[in-house]
Amino acid sequence: MIYDNSGVRRQDRLLTEAEARGLLAAGEYGVLSMCDGGKAYGIPVSYAWDGNESLYIHCAPEGRKLRCVAASPRVSFCVTGPTRVVPERFTTAYESVIAECEAHLGLPEAERMRALELIVAKYAPGLEAVGRKYAEKSFHRTQIIRLDIRTFSGKCKRVAL
Repeated sequence: MIYDNSGVRRQDRLLTEAEARGLLAAGEYGVLSMCDGGKAYGIPVSYAWDGNESLYIHCAPEGRKLRCVAASPRVSFCVTGPTRVVPERFTTAYESVIAECEAHLGLPEAERMRALELIVAKYAPGLEAVGRKYAEKSFHRTQIIRLDIRTFSGKCKRVAL
């Protein structure tokens, strides 16, 4: 996983790698962007990061997202942190991370369950035991997509009040 901001036009607005990793860990959701037979397709999704090189997304065992990933596993994933519109300055304060990833399907059962545990820990802290039981009951109808991050970059605009 390479942190590379060389393609960011506004080099004065870069997030540090530590800030970008923090946003990956704490982001409320991300937008998964894929190619669907020559058409662009992006969808907001809940996700969890393993703290290393992979993001995990859960979904139904069939659907457009899975068809897109199966046909073209190179995807983009964007996480946006809190934003604040500043009307009197005609601008918006923001922070975001964009990751170029390779998507993987057909994961082993143990990895799929670990991904669900990461998702439960992120979105329902303190309810991990209950979440594990829920995950076990719905496991047969849950698919997991692993996104291996190849490169990522981070950008922000800080606006003083």
